[in-house]
Order: sequence, then structure tokens, then C-alpha cells
Amino acid sequence: MSLFESLKSKIESKKIKLVFPEGEEERILKAAVKLAEDNLAEPILLGDVKKIQSLAAQLNLTIEGIGIQLLDPKAYSTTDFDEMKEAFVARRNGKNTLEQADEMLRDVNYFGTMLVYMGLAEGMVSGAVHATGDTVRPALQIIKTKPGVSRTSGAFIMTRNYDTEKYLFSDAAISINPTAQELAEMAIASIKTARIFDIDPKVAMLSFSTKGSAKSPEVSKVAEATAIAQKLAPDEAIDGELQFDAAFVPSVGKQKAPDSKVAGHANVFIFPELQSGNIGYKIAQRLGGFEAIGPILQGLNQPVSDLSRGANVEEIYKVGIITAAQSLE
Repeated sequence: MSLFESLKSKIESKKIKLVFPEGEEERILKAAVKLAEDNLAEPILLGDVKKIQSLAAQLNLTIEGIGIQLLDPKAYSTTDFDEMKEAFVARRNGKNTLEQADEMLRDVNYFGTMLVYMGLAEGMVSGAVHATGDTVRPALQIIKTKPGVSRTSGAFIMTRNYDTEKYLFSDAAISINPTAQELAEMAIASIKTARIFDIDPKVAMLSFSTKGSAKSPEVSKVAEATAIAQKLAPDEAIDGELQFDAAFVPSVGKQKAPDSKVAGHANVFIFPELQSGNIGYKIAQRLGGFEAIGPILQGLNQPVSDLSRGANVEEIYKVGIITAAQSLE
């Protein structure tokens, strides 16, 4: 069973509600209709209801009777909106007033995030026309990170050869220069993400050094992160610091780290900072022929996914499937 066929089997007929703040965007509308028609989710599209209906008519798409809900934050019922504002102010611990909440919650991303927080949707997918900050900021302010997670991270599932090869790269999207503690937390979050995709996680904490072959503050950070992660999850296969070849190639792993259960067999790769992670996944994508699926935001209490602004309909559809699957964890 392919990666996405496996995910579909997990979420089919579960009636998972996903909110799409960019409901007036053609790509979003097409992907949402496909998710609804395939019985994989019940999309909630935000925006001007008449504009969405007009766009659907232009595209010859049926949006009625298939489980799609249309909501306009600017025309939300007074009673429900007052309840949302009060919940927002409470969640923000008084950092925003009711008057500020009234303005902020007219923004589709804040409104959509509150639907998830209040249990009116299981997850959110945004970013087709919004910058990453516009999607992530409300999630961090409202949904927040899970206990024991100080910072969210962004992972990519890398697949090739009809999904016979599957790997997880993290963080390649969010954390610019994580601390050792944050790297360790990222490793634990990545283990959970890997299992969603039926990957039996073997986690390599990457560096330009293997087991002390080089000395520098950068190497020490990864070694410390490895120790923290191993303490946090003693039953998981986590090792470092490892160079990529030692982590991935069995013969090199055996030579450079002969006592490691991960070296030469890793399938979850934790990069030491964003620069190397972002470069690494794009090299694998462009030179290695891998499909890069993500970023998948990790560590939040409820799933929120950030699309690339260049995402096509199929990519949005797949991110919707992933987000729905995350909501079951």
C-alpha cells in the first residue's frame, strides 16, 4: 500500500473537519472538493460565501451536499462570535482586549485557528496565499505547543520510487538555530510524525562529525541534544552525532560508529539548524528525485499545516490528508 493510500485508509469516513481559511482561492476550493468527494474530510471554507459559490460555479464544481461548509468570519453570528472572542481573550491570558479580539478574529487565519481550538474543526490548512508567519503565528498564540515542547518544528516526508523509500527530514522549515534541548524535543516529535507514515523510526542526530571525530561548539550541541533525546525516550532508536554518510550507508556506519544501532540504517534525520535542513531537503528533491511533502508542523496541541504558496491542487489535497491523519494521533 502506498504512503497516501495507507493514510487514506486511516481517515476515510472519519468525518474529520478541516478548516481552510483561503476558501476563495481556486486551488484550495478544488482540493477541498476532492477531499470531500473522496470522503476523507469535511472541509470548512472561510471567506465571502457568495464569492466561493460563484467561483465553484465558474469551475463547474459541486460544493453542496458533499459535506463542505462555508463560513464568512465577517458575517458570523453575533452570539457565536462573542463566545469566540471571550475564548480568545481567555486563551491569551488578557494580552488582548475584547476590542482587539473583535478585529483580530476577522482575519481568516485567526478565525480558523479558533475554530480548531474550540473543537469546531480538527485541523487547519493555510498558506496558499498567506506567508508562513500568518499561518504559524495564530497557531502558536492560540493552539500552542504540547507539554514538553518549547518550540514547533517543520518536517518533510521525502519519498521516492513509488513510496518504497520513505524518510523524514526535520527541521527544514521553522527553527533557525535550535538549542540542544529544542533539537532533542524535535527528535521526539519527529518520531511521532514518522509513525503516522508507517516509518519505524531510527533517528540520526546529524553533524559534520561522527562520535567526536571533530571538535566544535556545533558538534557539542548535537552530542548534548542526542543525550537529552535518549534520556527523554530511552526505548527509541536515537543516536548521534553522526555524519550523513555514517547515518545512511551501512558500510560507513559500521566503520565510523560500529556500536550504533542507528548508524547505516537511519530513516529520520534531525538537522542541527535550519540552514542545513532546508538545503538538504532541496538537494534530495532536486538532485535525488525525491518528492518532498510538507512542511508538517510538529509539536502543536492540534494540527495546523502551512502550505507553500506555490502549492498545486494535488499538493494541497495531500497536505489535507496528512493534517487529517495528524488529528487522529
